[in-house]
Amino acid sequence: MYAYNQYDQALVDQRVDQYRDQTRRYLAGEIPEDEFRILRLMNGLYIQRLAPMLRVAIPYGLMKSQQLRAMAEISRVYDKGYGHFTPRQNMQFNWPTLESVPDILADLAKVQMHAIQTSGACIRNTTTDPFAGVSADEIEDTRPWCELIRQWSSLHPEFTYLPRKFKIAVSGSASDRAASQVHDVGLHLYRNDAGEVGFEVIVGGGLGRTPVIGKTVKKFLQPQELLSYLEAVLRVYNLNGRRDNKYKARIKILVNAVGVDTFGEMVEAEWEQLKGGDLRLPWSEIDRVKGFFTGPDYLAAEHAEHDLSRAFSEYPQFATWYRQNTRDHKQGGYRIVVVALKNQLQAPGDVSHQQMDGMAALADEFSFGELRSTHDQNLVLADVAQRDLLALWLKLQDIDLARANVGTLTDMINCPGLDFCSLANAETLVLSRQINETFDDIDYQYDIGDIQLKISGCINACGHHHVGHIGVLGVEKGGKQVYQFTLGGSASEDASLGKTLGRSIEQDQVVVVIGQILDVYVELRETDETFLQLVRRVGFAPFKERVYGTHQRSAA
Repeated sequence: MYAYNQYDQALVDQRVDQYRDQTRRYLAGEIPEDEFRILRLMNGLYIQRLAPMLRVAIPYGLMKSQQLRAMAEISRVYDKGYGHFTPRQNMQFNWPTLESVPDILADLAKVQMHAIQTSGACIRNTTTDPFAGVSADEIEDTRPWCELIRQWSSLHPEFTYLPRKFKIAVSGSASDRAASQVHDVGLHLYRNDAGEVGFEVIVGGGLGRTPVIGKTVKKFLQPQELLSYLEAVLRVYNLNGRRDNKYKARIKILVNAVGVDTFGEMVEAEWEQLKGGDLRLPWSEIDRVKGFFTGPDYLAAEHAEHDLSRAFSEYPQFATWYRQNTRDHKQGGYRIVVVALKNQLQAPGDVSHQQMDGMAALADEFSFGELRSTHDQNLVLADVAQRDLLALWLKLQDIDLARANVGTLTDMINCPGLDFCSLANAETLVLSRQINETFDDIDYQYDIGDIQLKISGCINACGHHHVGHIGVLGVEKGGKQVYQFTLGGSASEDASLGKTLGRSIEQDQVVVVIGQILDVYVELRETDETFLQLVRRVGFAPFKERVYGTHQRSAA
């Protein structure tokens, strides 16, 4: 894992001192509200419906155990005892006071963390596959490339005030677990016919008011030119992106307006001035950064492996958890463990201070002191020896994080909605509670199989509803909260946007409609056919007939 050098630490410490003085002057009436708004957004602080919200950067989702402990302590001292992991792999605190934020930032700086560039019209946190470096199917570890992007993009003077926020995701396997095609820039590591590893560059993806699947702008980019090419993309966007209308300011609008071929030509012209220059990455620098991401001191396979058949027989729930929540590891004798932050009694992605401390301890004991956050609002222990899995599962039960529902209906993405967000039009957390209560039969969830339910409380789509197998969007009509359904979305390698099923549904009928949709799937599916495969095979007609043929209480 990358560790700060003296320059990194000095930069973060100086930013804390600057913001502390800015906050003091604002509270003293020396800085007007409109000027302070810019300053607080540069430090990750929003003003939400009920309180300020601080978003903490977790670069490419990777954390040390002591960093998670620090966030647990922050939640105890400055918040209400919990934090919230977001689909951008970051952490949010929903209840800090404005006066306490400089102290929070100072505490974060002690463990090499900050909130810089987690908001505002800048390059946001680069995200990646939460299984990077350990997945058996990856071409190459994406974390060093994410770190190189982080160092290049942090406080980049040319891109401090972009037309709008800018998001980059990196994928290193054929299975896209980074939702890269719905980012402003998606980078796919792959091996070409000559055996060389490079990047396919995808531009213009995104969700929100204008959902778009990104388009390939360069089929193969030599890795040494990654930063020079990204610089060229950002320059074209910075110069040509719209600034007169924030809803039309994202790069996806520009790419669609000029066409991807013309956009590519504009980038190539800009790149001609940059490639081979100071931004070209020498292999020595690439290797230096890769040196921070070498594998831990794994046990030999014969010492890490363990016959789990007896444990499965003695603890059937452990066998289920193993099947649902662990994944293949490239190191013999190890498993990747996904810890679901989808407790029935908590909002998706929420985690208490006790659970944060507990997870930090488990990372130290079982996974070399490291954890990862995911864009599905879960946590990952990436390096767990098979011989330790039963002990880990038992200890996860002690902190109420052993729910075996990864990839099921209740492993949903859910934005905070109207409960917290000042932009939201409708409540969402009430829906996750109702879904958990209604579909509490875990065997039913396993029978339904792989399904991605994503819920957003407004058109900004922080819940990624456009790419849910089932998407739910809360809107306001005539003073009432109503909900639109989409079907057939995907954020994976087969990325697609869901299409609207029909007219809006009142809140008290949302769970009913989900049940009707699932009933159609159960009735029409073929052997081993997933929900998404069925939707793509049969289309919307049977779902519409079931929902609107019997459902009379619509908001129209």
